[in-house]
Amino acid sequence: MPQNNQTLLEKTVADQWQTLPSGLTVLVRPMPGYSSTHVIYATKFGSIDRDFCLNGQTVHLPAGVAHFLEHKMFEDEDGDAFAKYAKTGANANAFTSFDRTCYLFTATQQLDESLDVLLGMVGHPYFTEQTIAKEQGIIGQEIKMYDDSPDWRLITGLFECLYHSHPIRSDIAGTVESIAEITPAMLYNSCKAFYAPGNMVLAAAGNTTMEQILAACKRHGLMESRPAQKVQRLWASEPMTLAATEKTLTMPVSKPCFGVGFKEEPLPADDLRTEALYDLVLSCIVGGMSPLYRRLYDEGLVNPGFGGEVLRVDGCCCILFTGESDVPDTVRQLLLDEIARVRAAGVDREVFTLCKNEKYGQLIENLENVEDSASQMADFALSGQTVAQQISMLAGLTAEDADAALQHILCTDRMATMYIQPDGTAQAAEEDEEEEG
Repeated sequence: MPQNNQTLLEKTVADQWQTLPSGLTVLVRPMPGYSSTHVIYATKFGSIDRDFCLNGQTVHLPAGVAHFLEHKMFEDEDGDAFAKYAKTGANANAFTSFDRTCYLFTATQQLDESLDVLLGMVGHPYFTEQTIAKEQGIIGQEIKMYDDSPDWRLITGLFECLYHSHPIRSDIAGTVESIAEITPAMLYNSCKAFYAPGNMVLAAAGNTTMEQILAACKRHGLMESRPAQKVQRLWASEPMTLAATEKTLTMPVSKPCFGVGFKEEPLPADDLRTEALYDLVLSCIVGGMSPLYRRLYDEGLVNPGFGGEVLRVDGCCCILFTGESDVPDTVRQLLLDEIARVRAAGVDREVFTLCKNEKYGQLIENLENVEDSASQMADFALSGQTVAQQISMLAGLTAEDADAALQHILCTDRMATMYIQPDGTAQAAEEDEEEEG
């Protein structure tokens, strides 16, 4: 992309970014003319953060604490935060992933009041034995729901094959047994370690200003300096070998599901460039504009949801291909043949340009939506980057970069395969419905 256009673009998407005396990173994208505002309060604390040293004391958490904590943050001595949001008219939610927890809301009115609910509930956690026991039952039901999801079981099965000890092997929500171990002390220690302002990002986009967001921060003491918590994440050594090369289970699915995973070298926390490059490589191999995808789809070998993704968190990077197929081994071999062909011949330059332009366009398109714009800012800020920097970085990626990356990724000696076969119950149910019809 020409340098003058790039400079103009960076000016256009420049986010207002401030680091407060408390350590909190604040990003605001005012969008004049929009009626709503989307706000995200995010912390770099996810399901993989289970072992750490806090001020010299070693802490070990059972699986599922970050997700459990997300649920409990909505309760305090004054009641339920969702009830408070209902009074302001805001639509609120939260989610936990492998490496972060995010609290969010969208509001068209009473923004200050909704900001007070958000900053208040995250800034003043409240846990008791009784409220924890109640939540253990609720989340236990959620865990069983995940166990019934073939898509989720496929991904977790691949992780169990690819990794020996990395906590990505464990479900984000944990297990019924692991969450039974959770105590108020564990939750308070997690808050002290990871809900410190210096580990968090507050991003807002839409009908607001930096002044309005900073005023809310001031009301909640975030403009005052805070003592830095000394937290060190502890990781077990993870070799580049596989825990298993293949795994199969049966579930009530109508069509076989399969996944092919490749274990890659972990990336530095701030290396978004390599992650984006890997993502572009996948688009060239199995994306909607790739020759392989068109063949697989035209011949009915996969469903439209077949595709690849890059998953990167601290200490872990892997590339996964998943989908449904009646002939999963045939699809897997065609995939391996295409990887070998592209590695030898280089990525198709036209396909690479189309895929790159598509991803570039998606970043720009997200700027026109308050939810996507705030999410994009928060995601990149957690890695210390702005949206403008990410757009500029993507613009600089070349097909030659993709060719070079392909020489050391997607190697078959670091490949595992996961199968989910029908157990017959789904097909029997479909046949019963047809007979009734």
